Parts: sequence; structure tokens; C-alpha cells
Amino acid sequence: MHKLISELTRLYLFDEQQQYVEADGGAQPLTPAVLARHLSGEQTVAVQLVTGSGLTRALVLEFGGKGGGEAHWSALCMIANAVQHELDLPAPAVSISGSAFQLWLSLATPVPVAQARQFVQLLRSTFLPASTDILAIVPPDYVEQAALPPCLQPTGKWAAFIHPSMGAAFVDEPGLDMPPPPAAQLGFLESLRSITPGQFAQALAKLQGHAGLLDAVPAPAPAPAIAALPVATSATAPGLLLQDATLEDIVRWLHARNIEPTFRHRLP
Repeated sequence: MHKLISELTRLYLFDEQQQYVEADGGAQPLTPAVLARHLSGEQTVAVQLVTGSGLTRALVLEFGGKGGGEAHWSALCMIANAVQHELDLPAPAVSISGSAFQLWLSLATPVPVAQARQFVQLLRSTFLPASTDILAIVPPDYVEQAALPPCLQPTGKWAAFIHPSMGAAFVDEPGLDMPPPPAAQLGFLESLRSITPGQFAQALAKLQGHAGLLDAVPAPAPAPAIAALPVATSATAPGLLLQDATLEDIVRWLHARNIEPTFRHRLP
């Protein structure tokens, strides 16, 4: 558990004291003990992702809502592929929240929350088709607070980080019936890298230029079609997000990271 907390802190939290939000709206210190209880399912908390001075280093996009699981997953794939291949940013983490899919971007250096919110909004407006149902009612952008996976949700489902190639298996129910193995959660996070200040500034400038907010900035090309993505092979780029993959692809990826796969999704 200590290693998992260290990885979550490295990617999404702050070195200084952070807070979580109680059910009544009050803020309390997020101590390692509280975070350990959260990850073990004893006490689920909403972590404040913004400091008192208005800075954040975790950007969370949610894709979900009633029905439309396949559309939500396809939209997440479009954004994740664009983040890596159009904006040249490190691969984001992917999670299931119990009711939706989530995309987690880590910043090496905190930025003002207004800038983070603009980045999230421009990602959606630039790379998601205007006709998609997901844009009809934009879900919360989770820039300010979120429940860090893995955690037990009020619905009884577990939120967890997943390998991107496994997302299609959760389009009907994006949650787990049992707690995910901590070793697997750690394995999904260890290879991730934070976005550097230079990478973030360049990507934001591209998005702003595409939206007409800046002059003389090349617009990002449209995100590649999901159907054109290759199946995972040993030659596939390590950060490539796939819409689907075979069971052998997933097991091979886990074994390469010394993770013994345990399938915890209960079949009906």
C-alpha cells in the first residue's frame, strides 16, 4: 500500500499537506493513514486537487452518464490518442469510476486552476466531434476534487485504474465487483510520466491556436480514427492507447511488469 500511495502522490498530489472533503462539505487533512483507508475501501474520500493558492497538477476528464457506454469509451480513446499523438504528451492513466470512464493527466509543475480548466475544455472541443452526445451535456471536469482510484463507491462498485486495452470490456458497467489487486494498480502507474512545464505550454498553445485564441499557432490535426488503431504487438509504441486487444495481449503486458493477472469482474 505504501508504494501505491507513493505513486499516486508522485503523479497527482502535492508534497505539502493536502485536504479531502467530508460528506458535510468540511475539509480535513489528507494524511497517509486517511489515504490508506480510502484505498482499502474503509473510508472513501473526495481529494482536493487544488491548493489554497489555486494551483493544481491533476487533470481528470470523465466520460459517462446514463447509457452510451461504447460512445463514452470511444470519446475517451479519441482524447487519449490526441493527447499522445497530436499534442506529444505522455500517456495518461485510464480508470473506471463505478459509473463512468476517467482519464487522468499528471502535471510535473502545478498550474493555475483556471488554466487547467481551459486546457480540459479545449481538449474536448478540439478533438471530440461536435455531434457527439457526450458534448450535449458536458460532465464535471473534476479539476477541483475527485476520488482517487482504487476506492469503493457508494454503489458498491470499485473504482480502479485499468490498462487502456481493457476499456471495451467495461462499456456496460464501468466498475468492479471486488477490490483490484494493489500490485496491478501499482503496475499501471509506475510507467507513467508527468507532463513537463514546456510540454504543457506547447500543448496549450496548440489548443488555443486551434480555437482562434492565438495567432500563427499550427492547429492540431484531427485525432486518428479509433478503427485505424493497431492491435497491440511487441512493436507497438508503449504509450499507444488501444480500443481493444486480445486476452493474450493483456496478459503479455502484465507479465512484462511482473504482474500476475487476476480477473475480478464478476460475470452475470
